[in-house]
This record gives sequence, structure tokens and C-alpha cells, in this order.
Amino acid sequence: RIPTKPGAPGAPRTPGNAAGGVFINRNTGANAGGAPRPGFVRGNRPAITAKVEPTEEDVKNQIRETLEKLQGKGSKSKAAKYRRDKRDTHRQKSDDEQRAIDEGSKTIKVTEFVTVGEVATMMDVPITKVIGTCMMLGIMVTMNQRLDAETLTIVADEFGFEVEFISTELEDAVNVIPDAEEDLLFRAPIVTVMGHVDHGKTSLLDYIRQENVIAGEPGGITQHIGAYGVTLESGQKIAFLDTPGHEAFTAMRARGAQVTDIAIIVIAADDDIMPQTKEAISHAQAANVPIIFAINKIDKPNANVEKIKEKLAGMNLLVEDWGGKIQSHDISAKVGTGVKELLEKVLLEAELLDLKANPNRVANGTVVEAFLDKGKGYISTILVQNGTLKVGDYMLAGKHHGKIKAMQDERGNIVKEAGPSTPVSVLGLDGSATAGDKFTVFSDEKEAKQIAAKRTQLMREQSVRVQRHITLDEIGRRIALGQFKELNIILKGDVDGSVEALSDSFSKLSTPEIQVNIIHKGVGAITETDVMLASASDAIIIGFNVRPAGNARQLADKEEIDIRYYSIIYAAIDDLKDAMEGMLAPEMKEEVLGTAEIREIFKISKVGSIAGSMVMDGKIVRNAKMRLIRDGVVIHTGDLIALKRFKDDVKDVAKGYDCGIQIKGFNEIEERDIIESYHEVAIKKKLK
Repeated sequence: RIPTKPGAPGAPRTPGNAAGGVFINRNTGANAGGAPRPGFVRGNRPAITAKVEPTEEDVKNQIRETLEKLQGKGSKSKAAKYRRDKRDTHRQKSDDEQRAIDEGSKTIKVTEFVTVGEVATMMDVPITKVIGTCMMLGIMVTMNQRLDAETLTIVADEFGFEVEFISTELEDAVNVIPDAEEDLLFRAPIVTVMGHVDHGKTSLLDYIRQENVIAGEPGGITQHIGAYGVTLESGQKIAFLDTPGHEAFTAMRARGAQVTDIAIIVIAADDDIMPQTKEAISHAQAANVPIIFAINKIDKPNANVEKIKEKLAGMNLLVEDWGGKIQSHDISAKVGTGVKELLEKVLLEAELLDLKANPNRVANGTVVEAFLDKGKGYISTILVQNGTLKVGDYMLAGKHHGKIKAMQDERGNIVKEAGPSTPVSVLGLDGSATAGDKFTVFSDEKEAKQIAAKRTQLMREQSVRVQRHITLDEIGRRIALGQFKELNIILKGDVDGSVEALSDSFSKLSTPEIQVNIIHKGVGAITETDVMLASASDAIIIGFNVRPAGNARQLADKEEIDIRYYSIIYAAIDDLKDAMEGMLAPEMKEEVLGTAEIREIFKISKVGSIAGSMVMDGKIVRNAKMRLIRDGVVIHTGDLIALKRFKDDVKDVAKGYDCGIQIKGFNEIEERDIIESYHEVAIKKKLK
């Protein structure tokens, strides 16, 4: 053999070569050392071992061993046990979280005076079911009606939900220290003047204050709650709240009743007990507030005081003259008759109530109104109910806070402090507080800021819950309606109360065909952001006593956004109603023009049948529609091809004249058939 290099093909394999193996002789089975391999027989191959199937016992043992390993019972179980414990902990945590979510989904967080529609959305229940349930409980409600706390709880319970009132939770966050009896002093009564529109509420206050306010209100209608402090000749003080009488201000009147001690309800002697008067009585009774009736306009020739007292008796409200316990007095706010005696009755009622407060403590009370002054910032009209409010105090009202920079009384005089039952305007809050918000004073800004942040978060959560995203059911409903339309509105006003009142009134205008959506509402001037939002959402902007700021007007012109300005609530509501009626598809009404009787039939080849007719009533018009009637049954409806008098084509033929009529695409006419001429008129739909 020719020797070859180690590692080359055919070279003997040594422990040091590339293969790292040992050379074996194929024929002898000997290795490199020459010794034969033990048990080697040339020509013999290893025997094929048959595969043994595992018995059932083996399978069980294998499964048991595997389970023990998974459960950490094996010899190497520490890592497996750690992983198993981690998995179990994670699973338990997920289950707990899901359980908490399920429990939480059955609790709705609301503020008092939310609407039926909002509650239905939060519970994810159709509005019709909620209204039906209310009717079964004996509560008659509408979709946009606001519900009080008791009604909310009852309705939610019917659907298996619990109600959590956010306002209660927020009040708990502010610790109110009770006053000692020896620290309490007598305070002035807080009197709310309520009643129907134009019954003379503001005129009464006008006379008491000897200042003409009504002239400053557009349309002579009170648009905002006014708070006034009055000092009488005797030196005694009374704080007055003047609430609007328009139906749009339901929520504002309800709040007015909650902060008041005595309610004066003004009724015009020359009118009736109107819906807003009844509502004002209900609010006062619900708040357990004593009522004094002021029967106004007794100077009018058609005044009938006894009729008013009789109607009050019919409502189970007996005045003292009729043997009841409710005080009343006949007045003329215009002339001043009986006003002094009315105020004496107010002070007498206040003595019976034993009204007291502690002036030597930090102040708390209620926000009556809030608005944005372009030069000064956010100004809030507040009513101090306890303690003394001073310039420099840190104040929290709703979700807004700030340091009081300045205070003014209702006449515009600068004041340094305000005691119990004193209405003042304060400057310094970082936003527009909501009418009806409670305010509290804190020793430092940090605590006020923390509670304000918490309230903001809770209110944001509620607003997210109320927002209703479109569902498949809703899409189906809109397709079924066919003509469904939406009117998007951005609402800006000078004061919070008016914005809320307008928002409520607009929502009530919604119909099955047109949905009014208030996509944004706020206090202050119309900004560029509002215009861009209107552009994106195809909305109109309504400004109530506000104007565009900066370049908002130019941007609105560029984006072709409609901005409407109003100063009277009636005008805004009426205009929106008109706009909605314009969006409704017109109703087509049929108007019959005349009838003709076929007397003779002429058949002309290549032309068809010509009806020789006599016009019996009205006139037959060529361009109008027609129908052929035989024995009271409509045989054909269509158009006329030709209308002739002798050989002349004419536009119409009047009663008593003969004419020739050819009907388009129809020749099966008979004598004595009636041809009726009519047209369709588009009638503008009205909102119900």
C-alpha cells in the first residue's frame, strides 16, 4: 500500500488526526493495535429490537410523575413551585379585579338633578324602559326631566343598580366643624322670590331696593339669579334672591329653594296660578321652606284676589284669611301698596325660625351665579351662610379654587369682609363655578387644590359615562326612521345659570326625527377653539350675551360657521325651533283643482282615445296630475298629454266648459268616468 498523509482520504485514523477516531479493519474487526474487537462475528448484523407498547399502568405512572412535577412535588421542585405560585397569584388577582369591575358596573355615580336620559345611558337601558318603570311607580316623567335623589334611587333599584351621589362624597371630603351653641348669633333671613314670568317678582324687589333693575334686563325678563342685601328702616337686614320665572330655569329655582329660609311666591291677581307658580310651590315644599304668598297687581282693574285664594285652597294651601297657617299679603309692587307689611311678615316668620350662625369662624355658603368678566376674570356671586368671608381667604367652590382678591356688594361697593346672610361678588377663582355649588374656606391653598383636583376627576368620570357612543341598535333606529337628522350646537354664555337653562331647553326640543346635541357649553367669549370644534362637528355656535374674542369672527367667516347672538332666552329657543322645523322634510298635501265628466269618446288612429268632457267643478289644469275614477274607484293615476278647447291647446279649462282630454299612456276610458285634476303642495312641518 502507498502510504498516505495523515488526515487524507484513505489514511489510517489515529487519536490525533482530524477525525479524532480509531482505525478499524473491516474484515477482522481489529483496531489499529491488531487486536480483534470482542464479540465480532463477520457477516452478523445487530438484531432489530421490537417496540414494546407501554401498559396502562405505565401510562398512569407517567401521568402521575408529570403532575407531581407540575405541582412541585418532584425532587427538582423549587423553580416549578415558584412558577406555580406566581401563576396562581396572577390568576387570583385577575379574578378579584374582574369581580370588582362586575360589582362596580352595578353602581352608578351621579349628581342630583340628572335627567332620565342620562340615567338610562349610564345603566345602558333603553329610555323607554326607564320611563315605563317610572309610570308603573306612579312617577310621570319625560326624557329630559331632571330627577331628585329619592326618585333616582328608586328607579335605579328597579333595574338592579345602586346609586352613589358624587356630591355627598365630595362634601365628606370637607370637614365641617359643628358650632357651639354659645357662639351662635342671630342672622338675617335669606328670602327667595319665586313665581311665574311677568307676575312682578323683580318689580317687588325693585321697589324694596328703590333701584330700577328690570330696565337693565333684556326684554324685561330676569335672566340671572340676583342676590341683594337690603337694610330696612328699623335697621334689620334681609338677603333676597330673585330667581327667573321662565320655565327654562327649573334647576336654578330648585337650587334657590335649597339655600333659602323663606320663600315669597308672587302671584298676579289679574292672572291664574300658572305652571311655574305651582313648580315654585313644589320646590319650596320639598325643601321644607316656609311660604309667604304675595298677591301682586291689586291696582289693576281686573284684579281678583279672592279667586287666587280660592285656587290656592283647591291646592290644599289655605292662607290665614281662609283659616289656614300660610301667610299672604295683597300688594302692588308698582305703587308700593302693602310692601312694608309684607316685609314685616317676613321678619315675623324669621323670628319663629330662630335663624342663627357663627360669624367668628371660616366661611361657607353657596354660589348663586358665576360669569366671566373680560377685564377682571371669573367673578362669582356668592351667599355667605355661616362664618365671615375675608379678602385673602383660600376658597373652594365645586371643582374651582383660588385666593379671594376682591369683594363687592350688589351695588358695586368694595368690601373687606362679609358675614352670614350676606351676598357678595368675589374675584379670584380659577374658573366659572356652577350655580348651586357649595363653597368652603381653607387655611392653605394646598388642601383646596387637592380637593378641587379630586372633584374635577369625579366630574370627568361622570361626563364620560353620560356620553353615549352610537350603537348598532341606534344605527338601525336611524335607518328605520330614514329622515333622521342631528343639530349640533356649541353654547357659550355670560353666566353659568343661563348656559345650563338654555342647554336644558334646547335638549327638550329633540324629536324622533331631529336630535339636538349640545357638543360643548361654557362660560365666556366665543373663542377660535369653539369655531374649530364647530367646523369639525358641523355645529352652529350660539352666544348668549357674549361675542367672539380675538380672531374668532374672521375664522368663523373663513370656515363658514354660523354664529348666532342672543340676549333673551325666548328668542334663542324660538329661533332654534324654527331652524329645526326647516330641517324637517316637508309634508306633501294633496289639493284637488277640479273634476270633469267624460261625455263622449273619440278614437283616433296613431293618437289614441280622446275624452270629450264637461268640467263639473273647479278647473282642469294641463300641467297638473290627474286620476281617473269609475264608480268611486280610482282606475288610473297619471298625467295629461293634451288639453284642448275645439282645436286649440289650452293651459286650463274652467267649470261649465267642454274640452278634449288625452291621458298619457292610458286609453281604456269609458263614458261617465270622472277625471280629477290635482297637485301636491309642500306643507312646512311644525315641531309638536
